[in-house]
Amino acid sequence: MTAPLKVFVMGLGQMGRSHALAYHTDPGFEIVGLANRSPVALPDELAGYPLLESFEAGLALKPDLVSIATYTDSHADLAIRAMEAGAHVFVEKPLAGTVEDAQRVVDAARRTGRKLVVGYILRHHPSWVEFIARARDLGGPYVFRMNLNQQSAGAAWEIHKRLMETTSPVVDCGVHYLDVMLQITDAAPVEVRGMGLRLSDEIAETQVNYGHLQVLFADGSLGWYEAGWGPMISETAFFVKDVMSPNGSVSIVMDEGAKSADIDTHTKTQRLRIHHAARGPDGRFAQQDEMVSMAGEPDHQALCDAEQRFVRRAIREDMDLGRHMDDAVRSLAVVLAADRSMREGKAVRL
Repeated sequence: MTAPLKVFVMGLGQMGRSHALAYHTDPGFEIVGLANRSPVALPDELAGYPLLESFEAGLALKPDLVSIATYTDSHADLAIRAMEAGAHVFVEKPLAGTVEDAQRVVDAARRTGRKLVVGYILRHHPSWVEFIARARDLGGPYVFRMNLNQQSAGAAWEIHKRLMETTSPVVDCGVHYLDVMLQITDAAPVEVRGMGLRLSDEIAETQVNYGHLQVLFADGSLGWYEAGWGPMISETAFFVKDVMSPNGSVSIVMDEGAKSADIDTHTKTQRLRIHHAARGPDGRFAQQDEMVSMAGEPDHQALCDAEQRFVRRAIREDMDLGRHMDDAVRSLAVVLAADRSMREGKAVRL
């Protein structure tokens, strides 16, 4: 139990490299191989590890853990093959391209007894943990207002276009924020409506690079989420994270001048603004808004490090990941239903 966990990393894009760096710096892991479907430039820290030609070559090394950061449509099959070969699995979100495939992965984890951790990085962010806890303290029902739009050009736009070969922005990013909503309200989502627009002729005619969803919950809570990628996306109000209830609101307040293309901006919170709706005898608010500084919060790489420490603990301590896996399927079901709603032009009951 004290020997490092042998890990094979499949997929060396932005997230895959970050996870590989986390394994590299953590003495609890030993990288036995890296693989990517196309040639890729690696940072100096990773240059000394074996670069394998295939997923099969990685499995042949008998890793304890397989880390999957490929495109969404390959997640399910790779994860199941890894678990059936005896490895635990970390897989980037979304868990799969369909709810059925996502459930197949979860079923395989339960059947094989292997640990399955899905890459919801915000679950390991101390500021987001605080944001969720403060929102829950207010009590529901809730209004969720959330978005993450990314103005992209050059290499970043090329990455977004490749992502949109298999998934829309509202699915790829939306699973994160539906997961946040589901952690705040324990109520089940019951209906979703999606809409979207193709704002570029550089993507498939059947794809959109802007999407918006509205979701209703069994306790009366409701929420919206929007996501857009591309060179035409506005930098105005691109990051909104706000929760309201009858008792007040909790909001993430970003610094002026934050840029949507900065990956650290996607997770940093800067400050939380806590507003209480209670009023005194004079009808005025009983207390001023509370500003909670999140100074010193981790950057993107530090969050990936924390995420992989959780993976190590889950394996070493035989943690029960049942709720984690079920939440991953449920949040995916909502955003995929929103995508279906967008294409069919009608609300979808869940």
